[in-house]
Amino acid sequence: MSIQGLKKKQPKTFKVKIITVDAEMEFSCEMKWKGKDLFDLVCRALGLRETWFFGLQYTIKGMCTWLKLDKKVLDQEIPKEDPISFHFLAKFYPEKVEEELLQEITQHLFFLQVKKQILDEEIYCSPEATVLLASYAVQAKYGDYDPSFHEPGFLAHDELLPKRVLRQYQLTAEMWEEKITAWYAEHRGIARDEAEMNYLKIAQDLEMYGVNYFPIAQNKNHTDLLLGVDAKGIHLYSINNRFSPNKSFEWSAIRNISYTEKELIIKPLDKKAEVFKFFPSQLKVNKLIFHLCVGNHDLFMRRRKVDSVEIQQMKAQAREEKARKKMENQRLAREKQLREEAERAKEELERRLFQLEDEARQANEALIRSQEAAELLAEKAQIAEEEAKLLAQNAAEAEQERQRLEITALKTKEEKRLMEQKMREAELIAVKLVKESDRRAKEAEHLKQDLHEAREAERKAKQKLLDITRLNYPHMVKYPQYSPTDSRDANFDKGSIKLDLKDIDLKRLSFEIERERLDYLEKSRKFEDRLKELKSEIYALKLEEKQSGLYS
Repeated sequence: MSIQGLKKKQPKTFKVKIITVDAEMEFSCEMKWKGKDLFDLVCRALGLRETWFFGLQYTIKGMCTWLKLDKKVLDQEIPKEDPISFHFLAKFYPEKVEEELLQEITQHLFFLQVKKQILDEEIYCSPEATVLLASYAVQAKYGDYDPSFHEPGFLAHDELLPKRVLRQYQLTAEMWEEKITAWYAEHRGIARDEAEMNYLKIAQDLEMYGVNYFPIAQNKNHTDLLLGVDAKGIHLYSINNRFSPNKSFEWSAIRNISYTEKELIIKPLDKKAEVFKFFPSQLKVNKLIFHLCVGNHDLFMRRRKVDSVEIQQMKAQAREEKARKKMENQRLAREKQLREEAERAKEELERRLFQLEDEARQANEALIRSQEAAELLAEKAQIAEEEAKLLAQNAAEAEQERQRLEITALKTKEEKRLMEQKMREAELIAVKLVKESDRRAKEAEHLKQDLHEAREAERKAKQKLLDITRLNYPHMVKYPQYSPTDSRDANFDKGSIKLDLKDIDLKRLSFEIERERLDYLEKSRKFEDRLKELKSEIYALKLEEKQSGLYS
């Protein structure tokens, strides 16, 4: 067969892009495929078996609608794109997530979608609940909290809280992270699927969980209302209040739902009750509401019937899977606990080893110090021994010196006694000399007086002689010069000789007095020198006596 023949037999295809909450996939579809063919392909790619909760959503002319499974994909009013984009989302919500969501992938897809709706504020949640839900989301993403690994700032790039909550409270990102981490630390030991299930169990109790809202008008007075469809029934809300419905129709109380292009009709089970008619704000919305009501009603009835064999098998597999995962988690928890205990034991052993090494190092240092101390003590002992010998030698020398000093002291005492005796003798001599000096001074005074009297008598005699001479020899006065050889002057010469002799005696007497005075001064000087020598010897003896006392 030729290549052109093969090309002709290959079916024509078109590309589609499937966008899940956390991923994107592209597929090639045949032109004749129905919506169910594409939907089954996506479910097989995801490994999803609980297909009745999901659908393929697309947007056309600003309105979100769901791909019909019983019609061809290309025959439906879909966007003219290449590839054609569809969002794989949960179309119907379970009443009790813990009982109805069997597969882990189903649970994970619901968790991601509900989390996105809460963050996008499609589902209202109180600030306290958002912090708790954020802590479960962190547990599902990061596992158990580890302070050494999850340091401050590790949630900086994660979107965990609605912007409304962030605007409502004036808290920094660090403060919000601290609040979330406080709850996150308490979820230790919770596996990812368990954390996601806890998240969904809290979210399913929120008023806006699983409700699809549509703006409508009531038939009587055309009041603007919101019609909500969820797993439990149909609810009517005021425009400004999506939390508390004004009226509700449970699926068990509805007999029939029908629609036209312009109105939606709800007939209660009680035939006598009033029939409600609603007018949507957009065309073709009635058909969308109708299909949502049919799907939710079918699930409502299925929950209240005996499970099919497929559902029973899935539940059994889910129980087995949960038991297996539980055992696996328990095993992992035990292994983790044992690993942590082993790590703690290792750390303890390392700490103990480090402590022992430190103790050994300290002991070695102490031994070295002890050896050094022993050597130092040995040196000190040797020095002490040498000092003891030296002290003994010094003691012997001191004893000899003491004996010498005792002998010297005895000699000193004797010398002192002799010196004192000499001093007493010197004092007596000094007294005698003083007395002799006084006596000689008196004698000198008498002699000076006698000398003065003699000189006075001599002066008077000379004056008298001169007067006599003037009377007897007047020419002597006029002519005082005379010749010594003149014989007539013999008597005068005799008198002059007598006067000269008397002058000679006076001179001799003065000379003797002066000589005695000089002798006296010489003796006094010698006596003072002797006294000084005695004082020096006494002072030296006193110093020796003091030194001998110190040596003792």
